[in-house]
Amino acid sequence: MLPLLRWLSRRSLRHLHALGAWMGWLVYALSPSYRQRLKTNAARAGVAEAQRRQSVGEAGKMVLESLRLWLRPATQPIADAVHWEGEALIEDALAQGRGLLFLTPHLGSFEITAQAYAERFGARHPITVMYRPARYRLLRELEESARARPALATAPASVAGIRQMMRALKRGEAVGLLPDQVPPEGMGVWADFFGAPAYTMTLAARLVQQSGAPIVLALCERLPQGRGYHLRLSRLAEPLPMQGMDAQALQRAQAEVINRAMQQLILQCPQQYLWGYNRFKQPRDAGPPVPQGGA
Repeated sequence: MLPLLRWLSRRSLRHLHALGAWMGWLVYALSPSYRQRLKTNAARAGVAEAQRRQSVGEAGKMVLESLRLWLRPATQPIADAVHWEGEALIEDALAQGRGLLFLTPHLGSFEITAQAYAERFGARHPITVMYRPARYRLLRELEESARARPALATAPASVAGIRQMMRALKRGEAVGLLPDQVPPEGMGVWADFFGAPAYTMTLAARLVQQSGAPIVLALCERLPQGRGYHLRLSRLAEPLPMQGMDAQALQRAQAEVINRAMQQLILQCPQQYLWGYNRFKQPRDAGPPVPQGGA
């Protein structure tokens, strides 16, 4: 299997995207549960039919372009063009000396963001990204070895990983999270996401509270015909609340601010969001969703 993946990783981005789009539709056709979840999630967000259909192929493109990104030699730069927009936000944030927190949803080429940052800024300020280890040993080993790069460290979604990220921020480095990833039970709160309660991580706000690190939002759009990527950076549109309510209400308010920011990013490029991701699942022992206005 690994030799085949390595062979695929050496194909051009345009060819990988063509094959990936076909693979995305194959999975869509063969999995009724995935197909229904994708349709339901996209409809909940008000995504147009054409954009929803495009997202099916884009999901497959994401899988195969990740091979190209992961399996190249560690010292080899990203093979495809990354067009930056808003990179001054990174310089401004790092100049404060409190580190930097990148937030990006499961949107576009989100795997590119950390590696592109590491290539451009990592020599001065390395980055640590959190990931959830895959269930299967082969894929888990591939992820762990491929994602770790010069100036780019990985942290598991665990207490040890959180401590690793806090140490990085205290050194003035960058860290990255996917805040629309469903956290383990006990590490999230119920907050609105596209009009429905979604169990949402509290980690992003906790990192900001404990370090004072500024937040930068990232959207890495996949360009057509294998032309590379457009990495757009922005600030939170509204401040993250830090006080003025009890702890539980504060966590929920913070999660809702971050969810709204993710929604705004997603709606800029809805055809490249992973609508088939099980965003609204209920983790074991997380408890039922809390009604809006409830305790």
